[in-house]
Amino acid sequence: MKVLDLFSGCGGLSLGFIQAGFNVSKAVEFDVSIANTYKLNHSSVEMIVDDISRLVQKNIFTYGEADIIIGGPPCQGFSMAGARIREGFIDDPRNYLFKQYFNIVKKIKPAVFVMENVKGIMTIQHGEIFNSILKTFSDSESLGGISYDVHYKIIKAIDFGVPQKRERIVIIGTLKKDLNLDRIMEQTKVEISAQYPHYFDKVTVRDAIGNLPEVSESGNVRNPKPQTNYQRYLSVESDVLTNHNQTNHSDIAVSRMSKVANGDNFTSLDEKINSVHSGSYGRLCWDEPAATITTRFDTPAGGRFTHPEENRTLSPREAARIQSFPDNFIFYGNRTSVCKQIGNAVPPKISYFLARLVKNILDS
Repeated sequence: MKVLDLFSGCGGLSLGFIQAGFNVSKAVEFDVSIANTYKLNHSSVEMIVDDISRLVQKNIFTYGEADIIIGGPPCQGFSMAGARIREGFIDDPRNYLFKQYFNIVKKIKPAVFVMENVKGIMTIQHGEIFNSILKTFSDSESLGGISYDVHYKIIKAIDFGVPQKRERIVIIGTLKKDLNLDRIMEQTKVEISAQYPHYFDKVTVRDAIGNLPEVSESGNVRNPKPQTNYQRYLSVESDVLTNHNQTNHSDIAVSRMSKVANGDNFTSLDEKINSVHSGSYGRLCWDEPAATITTRFDTPAGGRFTHPEENRTLSPREAARIQSFPDNFIFYGNRTSVCKQIGNAVPPKISYFLARLVKNILDS
């Protein structure tokens, strides 16, 4: 079955569907550097590097070209919505990225679509925007004669064997009516557990990154022997791991990190830290899951991203492990781009579950 990945990023969502046996035929990403990482890790997928609104105007998508559409319009389109909806959510120019996602679904009419986003969209404007999203995909007049049954779930990464406290909302639309999504989700968990008995085990920071060697300037290090079920799941047959280099912190930042114990943050420091993040200068604990990996995991003031023992923030490989990327997935570009790629990605273990879930929906 063919899959179209919109707002693909580096390909975390695509990866799970590919692992589950789907054919991701096309992906769309606006950022050239991020698209390059996608292409180098998914060479069989046609990558379209362009603004999605221009692609809609060019009319390059055709009816029936994909069975499934996946992707998540960047959350800025929701968080920047104004104090009220003037002409309806779909017509608000500030939400144009969601509108383009909708327009492509309307054009292709896939059997299923999957949209991932921040769970905050459920409460913005007292839920008006979220209700508008659900109604938009259920309106046969807007969709040219079809309508989707729309389901949504809050997905907690830790429940899927991913070692971080990440929560997202997943919206699934299907042309099949009256599906019992809870039953199909449970069926999917049973099937995956039969194949991978430790898939849904709770995972700690130590389970994820405890076997990694010291960082190197190049980022290339020897590939260590996996010691935990989680490490074994992500491991690959290779002599070298990539992207395991550290950020060059200032002396002041290193001094601050050295004063913070496991589980503590900037409140341990005898100085005022100007940061909007409550976890600023927070140090990770070996035996707990990590905080949500964001695009600023290389910045001590950006959250709880300090290594459990060393006075540095996480390396890209460590962050990728915590995001559940396999060890052979390589991130390309400068530091800012790589952090953005990893922090914005859907954890592949979650996307694999979603892919198996979609397969069961289609087979039901």
